[in-house]
Amino acid sequence: MIEGRLEILRHRIQRACEDCGRDPAEVELLPVSKRQPIEAIRAAQALGFWTFGENYVQEGVVKQQQLPDLAFHLIGPLQRNKARAALEHFQAILTVDRVELSQRLHRLAEELQLKRQAWIQVDLWDETTKEGGCSEKDLPAIFSAFEGSPWLAFQGFMAIPPPGQPAAFTALADLRDRWQQKTGQRLRLSMGMSGDLEAAIHAGSDQVRIGTALFGER
Repeated sequence: MIEGRLEILRHRIQRACEDCGRDPAEVELLPVSKRQPIEAIRAAQALGFWTFGENYVQEGVVKQQQLPDLAFHLIGPLQRNKARAALEHFQAILTVDRVELSQRLHRLAEELQLKRQAWIQVDLWDETTKEGGCSEKDLPAIFSAFEGSPWLAFQGFMAIPPPGQPAAFTALADLRDRWQQKTGQRLRLSMGMSGDLEAAIHAGSDQVRIGTALFGER
């Protein structure tokens, strides 16, 4: 069954890319394995996936310990007291959204001598209390906490735009463009999920995070 869902997803991604003149190879499909059993993750691995997104630190730690040959990325909110565990068990943290968290991650990564990817989660729609994310005005302070760090490699921006607002994806793409000019660095965008991946790809998303459309309803 997962094979059939993956075929549909790849067709959707390819069609969306064709509509906007992009190469489908530019768009990463990140499977979201939240609350999925190990067997489902192994089934996805058999189809060529080696990296998975997890929403909860504790659940992700258990899976990483059981599946040490795979990589896990944290795509859910991160509390400061779980920062050490997140760095030890996740290869990337996509939800850095406040200064004190970025500072703590920087200190711990240096202490642990761990090289990790770091993404800043942004919220341009004042949805902070619902999904997490920082406002645009907070970006410079958060970024400066690990700017030039040999341990935390800044990748780009992650966001969960409000449903039914495709213009939100364009706003994120504009933000990425401005920060690419500021940093002189190619930055990635992680936006778009099962229900809105087409709009995200049209706007320039580099990564879509897919759970239900790949694994089915939990």
